[in-house]
Amino acid sequence: MKKAVVIMSGGMDSTLSAYMVKKEGYEIIGVHFNYDQRTQKKELEAFEAIAKELGVVNKYVLDLDFFKHLGASALTDKTIDVPTSGLEDGVPVTYVPFRNGIFLSMAAAIAEKEGAELIAIGVVEEDSSGYPDCRENYIEAMQKAINLGTKDETNIKIAMPLVHLKKSQIVQEALKYDVPLDLTWSCYKSEDKACGVCDSCRLRLNGFKQAGIKDPIPYETRDAV
Repeated sequence: MKKAVVIMSGGMDSTLSAYMVKKEGYEIIGVHFNYDQRTQKKELEAFEAIAKELGVVNKYVLDLDFFKHLGASALTDKTIDVPTSGLEDGVPVTYVPFRNGIFLSMAAAIAEKEGAELIAIGVVEEDSSGYPDCRENYIEAMQKAINLGTKDETNIKIAMPLVHLKKSQIVQEALKYDVPLDLTWSCYKSEDKACGVCDSCRLRLNGFKQAGIKDPIPYETRDAV
């Protein structure tokens, strides 16, 4: 069976990507990163639950503890507050420097080892106005670099099946693929109930609202959108 390495954060986007890739007939190799993010425990719990639901047997959980030394992001540096106003312009303070580049590099090493022909990542260009490593042309450049830097017989494609979708479309596609949305987690701040006011919660809640569906995970507030 053909194999795909899927970067799975435990969030809605990467989970839908995994379900889409499995539907295409790939054996899923799930890769999850612990990088000292604020919601690390909850994200790992979500990944494990989703992997079980999806029937993923081959899993990698990688600890990247250097991110805490790098800092420079509200996700990894607790002295920087996670924005909750929804008014941030430019590159958000929640951007983790070159995170997707590092994740893709690790995924490429696993793909080469496992003989996988595909890496899937749930980037969405709706986020790219803030996150430069979510842009389609950047991922395409990474694919070229990965194939230049691996064995001649290695030929890896990076799939980004959600890159042109809006959050409301992602919600609708998730329902179509029977994705267990209640197991996913998107909040940047909290691990018990989602805060409802960070950028990620706002994007997610707005997607559900536009799709006309109630988000099944618990929130402190749903009134910010």
